[in-house]
Amino acid sequence: MRKLYIKQKVFSIGEKFTVTDEQQNPRYYVEGSFMKIPKTFRVEDEQGREISKITKKTISLLPKFFVEIDGQDMIEISKHLTFLKAHYSIDADGVSVDGNWWDMDFIVERNGRKIADINKRWVSWGDTYEVTILDEAYEHLVISLVIAIDRVKEDESSNG
Repeated sequence: MRKLYIKQKVFSIGEKFTVTDEQQNPRYYVEGSFMKIPKTFRVEDEQGREISKITKKTISLLPKFFVEIDGQDMIEISKHLTFLKAHYSIDADGVSVDGNWWDMDFIVERNGRKIADINKRWVSWGDTYEVTILDEAYEHLVISLVIAIDRVKEDESSNG
């Protein structure tokens, strides 16, 4: 089991995040493209190797995000038409999200087995997410999924 913390930098051009461990040591770096189409976010490990890329589809009736992990397309997040509020679906091989992912309080399961627990911390400057990874084999997937969900939420709030 490993705990990681995703802290969004509040005043940053290009949108940057640092993912740290419990001792505040950097483990991953996330940087969004600035003034570039399509909008992308790159997640790199502490040695600078890309572990994932999150891309917003530019020509689409409704927002859609794609997540490529370790060079393979793994996750698609899509908005659906609803009358009362936004509804999104997450399509990933055997991966499901249960709970309130809009408020960043949810669990991630793979084939019915819990692999991570995500909780937003409310007493900090900027958004901070505590990510408890129960199966470290899925660490890249979980970190990428949490960042992608955060980007979907940010896109929705900026368009609203």
